[in-house]
Amino acid sequence: MGKTIFITGAGSGLGRGAALGLAKKGHHVIATTEIKAQKTDLLREAEEQGLDIEVFKLDITNQLDLEQIKKYDFDVFVANAAINEGGPLAEVPMDRFRALFEVNVFGTLKTAQIAAKKFVEKGIGKIVFMSSMAGISATPYVGPYTATKHAIEGIAQTMRNELEKLGVQVATINPGAFETGFNKRSAEEMWKWFDEEKNFTPKEDIEKQHEKLKNQFDPEDMIQKMVEIIPADHHKFRTVYPEETEEQLKKTQQKRWEMEI
Repeated sequence: MGKTIFITGAGSGLGRGAALGLAKKGHHVIATTEIKAQKTDLLREAEEQGLDIEVFKLDITNQLDLEQIKKYDFDVFVANAAINEGGPLAEVPMDRFRALFEVNVFGTLKTAQIAAKKFVEKGIGKIVFMSSMAGISATPYVGPYTATKHAIEGIAQTMRNELEKLGVQVATINPGAFETGFNKRSAEEMWKWFDEEKNFTPKEDIEKQHEKLKNQFDPEDMIQKMVEIIPADHHKFRTVYPEETEEQLKKTQQKRWEMEI
């Protein structure tokens, strides 16, 4: 039986791939995009593939847009919309830091609250937060994004405990580093404000970290994993993928207990 799945941030990357992939599997997908141009583009691709996807523009920081979620009925809500920006935490301008929290935490929680209310009224439903490996690890110069995803982990774990008795499932999906352009775009943004003359963080350290973005995983694998997990009735609370990232994160968490300063 196909499910009705509502997914935010489906204008690009993994969210877009998952929206198309879920529709291919026979699910009814309500996909939202941050801007209208993405909506047009996604509808065109859905049409080319002969898929029936409902698409509308939803900026999760816009109150009017958020109201639109209430008009729909769905079985699974995927909180996927997010923005990414890097920079050293000791120097990142606060307005940039706030902008990430506005979307990735406040906007995301607001959408999840709307979904939760619907699901509690029905006595059934599932909320999936698209988290990240950054929700568990802490990579230098990815601090603003990492902080938002750590917040999402705290939100998801708490909501799971609060909503379980009310019939609502809550889970996270934590992708490793996938080549969608998302990480590279975020690496570029910080150069708008970072100035070697004024900032004390060594530029070469940041550039060295950015170099590591060269060998990322094929997003198609992650999309397939999302298509499998999102509609499933039972799975682990946290889905980290690929497996090598899961192993790496388990080691990272263990190390935190042994770290000294």
